[in-house]
Amino acid sequence: MGVSTTTLDGVAEIVVDAPPVNALTVAGWFELADAVLAAGRDPQVGAVVLRAEGRGFNAGVDIKEMQRSEGHTALVGANRGCFAAFAAVYECEVPVVAAVHGFCLGGGIGLAGNADVVVASDDAFFGLPEVDRGALGAATHLARLVPQHLMRAMVYTCRNVTAAELHHHGSVLEVVPKDELRAKALEVAGNIAAKDKYVIRRAKESLNGIDPIDVRRSYRYEQGFTFELNLMGAGDEHRDAFVAKGAE
Repeated sequence: MGVSTTTLDGVAEIVVDAPPVNALTVAGWFELADAVLAAGRDPQVGAVVLRAEGRGFNAGVDIKEMQRSEGHTALVGANRGCFAAFAAVYECEVPVVAAVHGFCLGGGIGLAGNADVVVASDDAFFGLPEVDRGALGAATHLARLVPQHLMRAMVYTCRNVTAAELHHHGSVLEVVPKDELRAKALEVAGNIAAKDKYVIRRAKESLNGIDPIDVRRSYRYEQGFTFELNLMGAGDEHRDAFVAKGAE
């Protein structure tokens, strides 16, 4: 698991590389949160690019870690880690540009949904498979990417949507070939970073202040239902089935 940050010309580029599918461990979520917040606190930074290496942007939590851990420590840790990372993207002092390729699932939706700008490659797709995993959460963030009725259908059916569909809805700024994604994200972030940094930071603060939904409280409410599902046995049942399927 690795989260690296490099800064050039006022843009901090944060790269997640956690093979094989960028499903983050508890420690990984907190590491990502710390990296995003640190980038935003850097007075030389005017924008952040958040992207990933490998097959896809993010596949959510590391379910295998959760199932091999005793008790509920990993479940609580994953929930707190996701909460911290999603909040860090939202509360980062400068705009965050998410560069999404391949799969953006579960926790990936939390990151992209809380980003200020999303650019995506033409192979990108987005979804919340939580119902099939015996969990709930990140509908708060999915609702920032798609209209209400589509969000509900996606939660209930676990269907995915493409980057092209999100571009149609206006939540993905641009869709480009995969080999052009990083350059496009850096270009968008560079345009933001070239602005007056004090003004951009106040713009971010002001836009968060007028949001109609408190994303922290809304997501925390959703997480309560994940704990309920776990207490009723549905969580372990579906996570065990997922791990077993991967071992086949």
